Amino acid sequence: MATFGTLEHIVMSFPEVTVEPHFEKISFRVRKKIVATHDEKNNRVTVKLSEVDQEHFSSLNLTIYPVDNKWGKQGWTFIELDKVNEGLLRDVLTAAYCEVAPKKLVEIIKQ
Repeated sequence: MATFGTLEHIVMSFPEVTVEPHFEKISFRVRKKIVATHDEKNNRVTVKLSEVDQEHFSSLNLTIYPVDNKWGKQGWTFIELDKVNEGLLRDVLTAAYCEVAPKKLVEIIKQ
């Protein structure tokens, strides 16, 4: 199952990602937009997905699910880090990056 190191390795491989604090969490951003946050206390990652991606990934694995409030309806999605495998985590993070990154940067990772 995935670890914080796995999360960090994957998300930092995307172009122009930076690490910044976000309240009591760590956030990974591209051009100031959040790709993912990590909640160390709950060992949970939060990402923003399109409605289609959120539904798709949530249907694949019970460890990926919408945030249970109005944020979840906007695409914000939890990932239980210690219960998700690396391949699925990579796919979800890639979708989240593509959701917020500028098109030129998305084209780089899709090559």
